[in-house]
Amino acid sequence: MKEYNLNDSYITDISEKKALSTKDLQVYYGDNHAIFDANLDFPRYKITALIGASGCGKSTFLRCLNRMNDKVARVDGEIMYRNVDINSPKINVYEVRQHIGMVFQRPNPFAKSIQENITFALKNTGIKDKHELEERLEQSLRGAALWDEVKDDLNKSALALSGGQQQRLCIARSIAMHPDILLLDEPASALDPISTSKIEETLQELKKDYSIIIVTHNLQQASRISDYTAFLHLGHIIEYNSTVNVFTNPKIQTTEDYVSGNFG
Repeated sequence: MKEYNLNDSYITDISEKKALSTKDLQVYYGDNHAIFDANLDFPRYKITALIGASGCGKSTFLRCLNRMNDKVARVDGEIMYRNVDINSPKINVYEVRQHIGMVFQRPNPFAKSIQENITFALKNTGIKDKHELEERLEQSLRGAALWDEVKDDLNKSALALSGGQQQRLCIARSIAMHPDILLLDEPASALDPISTSKIEETLQELKKDYSIIIVTHNLQQASRISDYTAFLHLGHIIEYNSTVNVFTNPKIQTTEDYVSGNFG
């Protein structure tokens, strides 16, 4: 088995406007140091993929970005959003999550109607105007490429939708809150190829208005849809560059081994 030098890394500088940055981010589960010195800048209105073998820390890292690791891990370092360190204990976590939405690996619609899945959280944030609720409902379902499929059945239970439709509903639920950033943790891993293709097409459209960060175990998916790719190994960010460079001209041997299937 090859020995990997974790001191080798290549992190490109992002010249574009940044949606989010991490500085010296460390994550600990008890005594287990899960993420080491993560320094990344995520560009606005692009898709950034986080790739790496199972257990490398990519989902742990993603969940830090909107404070989903609170109470389950210790997260040190800075997460800078709009010149504010949102990792500060003084920050309102619920407000952070309105700006930085998240879609999980498995679809998790509420046991409510399609319409209520979208409007429930909006009402909880104080939006009561019926016209605005209807407008956000349609806009978000259109944004998630679901409107044409469900517009005549908005009172139907969300649980009656297919897996791919449920996942697009979860995306719609996130974007209905008008976030700046969308985090997606392997959103297509439980879906068939046709549903996966629809999710990918949806994300390509959404990046016109949102900055997207996606964890994927599917290297083909990362190469198809992302603009930038970060490769993680054993909790370290080994390489971060444009997706084209990561897949065709990696700077680090470990990255080359991973993307070419010679890992281990």
